Amino acid sequence: MIAKTTIRPHPHPGQLEVHNSDARFKVVSAGRRWGKTRLGVNECIDAASQGKRAWWVAPSYKMSKVGWRPIKQLCRRIPGTDIKLVDRTVVFPDGGFIAVRSADNPDSLRGEGLDLVVMDECAFTRKEAWTEAIRPALSDRIGKALLFSTPKGRNWFWESYQRGLNKEEGWASFLFPTVTNPYIDPNEVEDAKRDLPEIIFRQEYMAEFIDDQGGVFRRVQEAAVLDPIEPQRGRQYAAGVDVASSVDYTVVTVLDAESKQMVYMDRFNRVDYPVLEDRLAALYAKWDLYNMTIEANSIGRPVLDHMAVRGLCVTPFTTTNQTKQTVIQSLQSAFEHGAIQILNDPILVGELLSFEAKRNNSGSFSYSAPDGMHDDCVMSLAIAWYGCSGTEWLVS
Repeated sequence: MIAKTTIRPHPHPGQLEVHNSDARFKVVSAGRRWGKTRLGVNECIDAASQGKRAWWVAPSYKMSKVGWRPIKQLCRRIPGTDIKLVDRTVVFPDGGFIAVRSADNPDSLRGEGLDLVVMDECAFTRKEAWTEAIRPALSDRIGKALLFSTPKGRNWFWESYQRGLNKEEGWASFLFPTVTNPYIDPNEVEDAKRDLPEIIFRQEYMAEFIDDQGGVFRRVQEAAVLDPIEPQRGRQYAAGVDVASSVDYTVVTVLDAESKQMVYMDRFNRVDYPVLEDRLAALYAKWDLYNMTIEANSIGRPVLDHMAVRGLCVTPFTTTNQTKQTVIQSLQSAFEHGAIQILNDPILVGELLSFEAKRNNSGSFSYSAPDGMHDDCVMSLAIAWYGCSGTEWLVS
C-alpha cells in the first residue's frame, strides 16, 4: 500500500482565483514576487498526483531552474516519487509525471501528448514554442495550459491575454499587481516605486502592458482614468458607432461633447440587425444624443438608413484610407496633448496600445489592428471624437 502525503499549498486569494477558474487556457499577467512560480508548481503537482502528464516550460535552461528547484523540494516529500535529476523529471507512483523543459529550441518540445503545460515567463518565450510545439501537444488529451509572465511589450503573450479579455471560448485572463500578494510588504513596493523609472515600475510591479515606441497612440494609460457614468442633466453627448461584420464587434462610444471625456462604451456581437438597431435607438434615447455618427460602409449603410427613418439625428462616416488616416491622426493628437480622457477599460486600452501604422509607398499611412486582433473600439472612439469635432468634409 502506497503511503499518502498531503501538501497544503495555502494559496493567497489571487492564486486561488486562478486555480478555481474553469477555463482551459489561463493567462496571468502578474507583478514581481506575486507568486507565479508557486502557483505553477502546485498546479503541476496537482495534475501529476492524479496520474496526468504535466510540463513546466521556461524560456531557457537557466530560467527553468526557477521551477525545477521547488518541484524537487516538494516532490521529495511525496512517497514513491522517482526524481530523475538528469532528465529533470518527477514520476509519480501511479504514472503521472512532471517534466521541466526549456523553450530555447521549439523543436525539442515536440513529442508526447500532455494534460497540462505551465509556461513560465511567456513574454520572454518565442511564440513558435507555443504555436508549433506546445499547443499541438495538448490536443489529443484536451490538455490545459497556464501561461504566466510579467509583461514585455505587445508580443504573443499580450495577444494571448487579449483572447481572455475578449472572452474567447476556453480562455480567461487575469492581471495581478505585486501588491495583491498579501505576503509582500506594501512598503517594499512603495520603495521600489520611488527607486525605479515609472515605466519599469508599471511593467514589473503593476503588471501593465506598457505602450512601446512603435505604438500609434501614446499616453494611453495616462488618459485611461475614467469609470462609466450615467447621463447628467444639462450635458450634451455624442456617439460614434463602428458596426460589426460577422466576426467583429459593434462598438458604441459616447463622449461628453464639451469636456471630450468618454462616459460610456457598449460592445457586442452576434445579434440580428433589428436587435442591433433597437439597441442603438435605446442608447440614443438614454443619453439624449445630439448626434450619433455611424460608419456607413457596406453593412453600416442600412443601419444608418433605418436609424434616420426613426427620426434620429445620425451622421454617416465613410471609411476610406484618407478618412481613416484623418480621424486616427486627430485622435492620436488628442492623446498626445492630453485633450481626451477615456474609460479605464482593458479591452479598449488593449486595442489602443496594439493599434499599428504602416507607411505606404505614397507616403501616407494605413492603420489597423495586428493580425487576428480587433480595432472596433479604436474606430468607434475615433469616429466619436470626429463627431464632436464638427469637421464636415469627411461626411458622405
